[in-house]
Order: sequence, then structure tokens, then C-alpha cells
Amino acid sequence: MLFLEFAVWGAYLTSMGRYLGNVGLAQQIGWFYSVQGFVSIFMPGLMGVVADRWIPAQRLLGICHLLAGLFMGSAAYYGMTAGANVEMATLFTLYTLSVAFYMPTIALSNSVAFTGLINAGMDTVKDFPPIRVFGTIGFICTMWAVDLMGFMADYNQFFVSAALSIGLAVFAQTLPHCPVNSKHERKSLIESLGFDAFVLFKQRKMAIFFIFSMLLGVSLQITNGYANPFISSFAAEPDYADTFGVAHAGILISLSQISETCCILLIPFFMKRFGIKRVMMIAMLAWVLRFGLFAIGDPGMGVWLLLLSMLVYGVAFDFFNISGALYVDQNTKPEIRSSAQGLFMIMTNGLGATFGMLAAQTVVNNYTTMKQVADNFYQVGNWDTIWFIFAGYALIVLVLFALCFKEHNKAKAQ
Repeated sequence: MLFLEFAVWGAYLTSMGRYLGNVGLAQQIGWFYSVQGFVSIFMPGLMGVVADRWIPAQRLLGICHLLAGLFMGSAAYYGMTAGANVEMATLFTLYTLSVAFYMPTIALSNSVAFTGLINAGMDTVKDFPPIRVFGTIGFICTMWAVDLMGFMADYNQFFVSAALSIGLAVFAQTLPHCPVNSKHERKSLIESLGFDAFVLFKQRKMAIFFIFSMLLGVSLQITNGYANPFISSFAAEPDYADTFGVAHAGILISLSQISETCCILLIPFFMKRFGIKRVMMIAMLAWVLRFGLFAIGDPGMGVWLLLLSMLVYGVAFDFFNISGALYVDQNTKPEIRSSAQGLFMIMTNGLGATFGMLAAQTVVNNYTTMKQVADNFYQVGNWDTIWFIFAGYALIVLVLFALCFKEHNKAKAQ
């Protein structure tokens, strides 16, 4: 289940920007990635209410994937029939509807997994992480498949995602039953969306933490949207056109996900040894390096700098997301702990990622233009300046966080 869950996402998440550039929508890449953050603010909570009260989670998982797959398939079919005459409004609408039903499935798949493990008498804390790794493996496998099949620059990546999503919709009907909560305490819609946790902003330390979570969340989707168009743009330069990185940007970028899988294992040690403030600062420094290495790297002799950026990504992503979630868990009361986690996701993957992609779109559009080489279009321009701007932003956030956030000894000890 988890392999397919993230394989659906991996089919297009890091290569969609390349396709959009090829059909004349390069200047709208940010909208396609930011809408994921926007729907993440409310759709997972809404579907969670439905799963808790009316439709068993495994059934709802299948329904959401069926709808997501049908809309994604429609987007692919539209791309196929429209060719180079793709209209932003049509493609964006179909894509948004697909994403709106896909994003809740991440939480729903976790619920189904936890239910199955508990019913089998297993320890979720011990047994879930190695199972969750298969999600990242699925993500990487479809990245490689789309790359090797030559689908990174066309609509076929959406067909791959749609087929996997519909396949999971069928498979979901065979998953363990997840009973609805018909008698026990029900959460209100406000609670389910995590909005009741906004009371935490009354605490100075938590307010500062959530604000900086949003500021750092700005960086989360930038390389998902623009790493592939950046690396592929070297095809417009004869010295780099035949390099492995240009031909297989998806495989090169997949090293980021491999690094992410490995870095998860380092978090317990770093949290215990350095505390949340230093771990978050390490994550922020890693984002500075992630962007900075892109600025000075290339697919030729400088490919090792790109490789290093991919490896750094694991620290940048995991040390922020997972360590942040642990900090929220340790510093909130049990009765609002789930809502607090929801708020953390809203601030990072919702507001932060949405604003970040729209701001990144403005920066990239200002420093790049489209250039046609044979039948393909590439975003060429001052990419080094673009990446240095992003690195500078991450550095400013790091400095401000170091000055503003005060760690309590209790949290550090934990």
C-alpha cells in the first residue's frame, strides 16, 4: 500500500516542471506546486472527519485514489490531445482536482497502516518506520521509471500516476477494515483541521517555533519544482548536452530521496545529543548548502557539487520535518497533540510551501527565458543568481532563528 501510495506522487512531482516548460507554462510552474500546499490546509482534515464518522478509512482511501486517478488521467489525456496548445486553465483545474483528492490519502494510508499493525498485535513505533520506507522506495522507483521511459518532458508521467492511483483504489478494497467512530468522542471540524491548536500561539516559544516553521517551509517545494528544469536547461549548452545529468535528471534528483531515507536514522542521535534548536539550525544550514551547491554546480565537471546537494537534502528535509514534529509532540498537552501536529503541517507544507513556490516562481521568471532546442524547450538564464537568492533567504532564516528561539533545558534533555 505505501509503495503504491508514494509511487503515485513520484511519477510527476520532480519532473512536472520540465513538462510544463515544454508546453509553454514555465512561468506558471509555481502555481502547480503551490496548490498542493493550499489543498493540504483543509482537505486532509475534511477527509479525516469523513473517515472518522461515516466511511471506513480503507474504503475512503480507495475512493480518493479513484477520483485522483481519474482527474490525473483526464489531465494526461488533455495534454495528449492539446499537444503544444495546452491551456493553463484547463490543465490546472484537472490537476488541482486530482491533487485535492490525493493529498488526504497520505494521512489515510497511515491510518490504515496503524490499524492493521495494531490489529496484528504489533508495535507501531517499532514496526511502522521500516514499512514506511517502502513509500520512499516507491517514490524513487517511479522517478526512475518516468526518467528511463523518456516521460519527464511529456504528459505520459500523468498517465503513469493515474494508472498507479486507480490500481491502488482497487487494492485498497482488500485492506484491513478500519471501523468508524460512531459512539466515542467526535472531533469538531475545527479540531480535525488543527485550527484549535492556534491557542499555542499564546506561548512565546511555540509561537516563535511555528513562525519559523512556516519561514523554513518556504524552501520545501522549491527544488521539487525547479531542480529538473534547472538541470535539464544545460541541454541548451553544447558542452553539457550529452552529460548523464542532463539525460537523466530524474535519476540524479532521486538521490535526494535516497539520502532522505538514510538520514531518518540519524535523528534520534542528533536530537539527544544537540537538542531541537541545534538540530533545526543544522537543517537550515543544510538548506543553505542545498541551494548554494546548485548555484555553483553543473552536470559536467561540477556534477559532484550537484551530487553533494542531493545528499545534503536528506538532512535539510528530515532534520526539519521529523525533528519539528517530535518537538511539537514533546511540548503540547495530550488533548491537543494531534491538532498541534496538524498546525505544524499547515504552517510548513501548507502556508510555507504555498508562499514559497509563488515567491520562487517570481524569482525564476525574472531571471530566465525559454529557449528551444530541437523539439524541446528549456528555461535558460541566470540560474546561479536564482539559487544564491534562495540560499541567502535560508541563511537569513537561520540567523534570525538562532537569535530568536530559546531552547528550554527540558526540551533539550528529551
